[in-house]
Amino acid sequence: MKKTLFIAMAMSGLLFFSCNEKKDEKPTAQVETEENKDFDYSVEQFADIKVLRYQIPGWEKLSLKEQKLVYYLTQAGLEGRDIIWDQNYRHNLTIRKALENVYQNYEGDKSSTDWNNFETYLKRIWFSNGIHHHYASNKIKPEFSSDYLKQLLNDTNTTLEGEAFDVIFDDKDATKVDQSKGIDNVAKSAVNFYGADITTKDVENFYSKKQSPDPQKPLSFGLNSKLVKENGEVKELVYKSGGLYGEAIDRIIEWLEKAQGVAENKAQGDAIGLLIEYYKTGDLQTWDDYNVAWTAATEGNIDYINSFIEVYQDPVGYKGTFESIVQIKDFDMSEKMAVLSENAQWFEDNSTLMEEHKKKNVVGVTYKVVNVAGEAGDASPSTPIGVNLPNANWIRAAVGSKSVSLGNIIEAYNNAGSSGRLKEFVHDDEELALEKEYGQVADKLHTALHEVIGHASGQLNPGVGETKETLKNYASTLEEGRADLVGLYYLYTPKLQELGLVDDWKKVGMAAYDGYIRNGLMTQLIRLNLGDDVVQAHMRNRQWVSSWVYEKGKAENVIEKITRDGKTYYNINDYDKLHDLFGQLLRETQRIKSEGDYAAVEKLVETYGVKVDYDLHKEILERNKQFTSAPYSGFVNPVIVPKMNDNGEIESFTIEQPKTFAEQMLYYGKNYSNLPPVN
Repeated sequence: MKKTLFIAMAMSGLLFFSCNEKKDEKPTAQVETEENKDFDYSVEQFADIKVLRYQIPGWEKLSLKEQKLVYYLTQAGLEGRDIIWDQNYRHNLTIRKALENVYQNYEGDKSSTDWNNFETYLKRIWFSNGIHHHYASNKIKPEFSSDYLKQLLNDTNTTLEGEAFDVIFDDKDATKVDQSKGIDNVAKSAVNFYGADITTKDVENFYSKKQSPDPQKPLSFGLNSKLVKENGEVKELVYKSGGLYGEAIDRIIEWLEKAQGVAENKAQGDAIGLLIEYYKTGDLQTWDDYNVAWTAATEGNIDYINSFIEVYQDPVGYKGTFESIVQIKDFDMSEKMAVLSENAQWFEDNSTLMEEHKKKNVVGVTYKVVNVAGEAGDASPSTPIGVNLPNANWIRAAVGSKSVSLGNIIEAYNNAGSSGRLKEFVHDDEELALEKEYGQVADKLHTALHEVIGHASGQLNPGVGETKETLKNYASTLEEGRADLVGLYYLYTPKLQELGLVDDWKKVGMAAYDGYIRNGLMTQLIRLNLGDDVVQAHMRNRQWVSSWVYEKGKAENVIEKITRDGKTYYNINDYDKLHDLFGQLLRETQRIKSEGDYAAVEKLVETYGVKVDYDLHKEILERNKQFTSAPYSGFVNPVIVPKMNDNGEIESFTIEQPKTFAEQMLYYGKNYSNLPPVN
């Protein structure tokens, strides 16, 4: 699971994505170190996107063998890049390859508005790994005509025809992931995990018949496959060598085998070996064996995430998207934050959960701050800032989990400049001062609490199925909201000061509460078109959490809605009572998860997390027009370049930074284009 930060969105700080969300631009002063003071973090801005760079602190401290391990793992991730494009939509690869050919070969007028709009459209789909917005899920609309595209195709001898051409301009497949109530979520979603004639009922019927060899250790059925109908029969096309996406998977395996040869220790090497076996066979028992081994392999300076993992892009929560993150341990920060993992049982014992929903023995929660060396798939260009894995509940309970905070990614966000939106949306000078002084530490702690304590907390009742089965299309937003609530509850507690994590727990908590409510009720609305419902799982969770506590606290005026000079603000009058409300909602969300109460989660999300006040939304959009900074940010990756000796062996590496976004995207398209279009 990932936590994601959204730049320029809400000034509330870092946000959680599975825990693949992603970016708030901080208005605080930039923090300069010897490493970053001369570094240019900004690449370019277009549409609603800002592209940034990041550094790799500590690279030079690694041995050559460790650097080779990082390089091989990074290459393994890049070889799977085409997979996420095809998973996101069946025509994405066809469209991308055609438009890239146009971009590189067109020799006509490149000063025209049409060409500029074409270039922006291509950059937007590069950023989103397809023609649907990376976060909002709606189809990206080109600001040029179909006739102009036909002209470009003709002038460059490029073929793009039929539905793959038409879908750029028409209303078909308008939403990548549609989790709206009262529809067939599978049939209405454009994501390419299911054949065109597969329905939600087909999916439920197919997987209801699957039985795990050990019911106490349920396999992740559906995680690595596409479901299709052949001659009226539903069947799976498994992602594996020789199967679906086999061309890319074979290349991934080649690099993983190189990585295994330079593993730091036996446990790490054995885990990589199981991952290779999983890619070769597609066997889900091997996937679980790998996750157990990977979770237990905690020694060493290098770690990684690689495979089909997060299920947020599947409207019914079965199918995992391909992603890769390669990580180098940040020793100093990891030692400082390890105190959370060491006290995980205290947090569980002192939570507001019902006793039967608490874990009696929280095991194996490791927390590290790491520096990213490379990302791919669903983690790039839009990246999480924190990750907690594995996702299987039984592995978390029996073996534990790994939580990481992506330190250099957060550093890049915080040093990339600010939007100035904070002053516009804070209620008063006190709220502004709290955010400036305590906002960043509150953000870091919320990330840590969300990942280390939140996702590791609680347990299912005996006999209750996996959350994706019981809570269905609401599973993702419920889980992320639940982990957010764990963080919110403990951010306002003296325990953090007792553990030496903060100097003033109350002010840190107040800053965290101000930011969360400001974001959940107002500033995240800048990402929506006027009149739209909230459809994205993480936006929903922030809204239903904020709206629920606002509504339940009305009688005592816990959070006050204030109108001043025609502008709306939310002011927290009683932080103690708000803390109690967060605790009450945490208790209820865990009950819903533990009992698999679909009716309750549907009521919670649909009542508080979907509908948007039209007048308030219009006001927020108007107030936001004065700011030019883009609401979403992502990254180009540093390029790790090997230097070879006369024997063809790697003797050293250099790190190069891409000059432009297009440069890296075209390089990836040329060197890691492993899949033909798969329809």
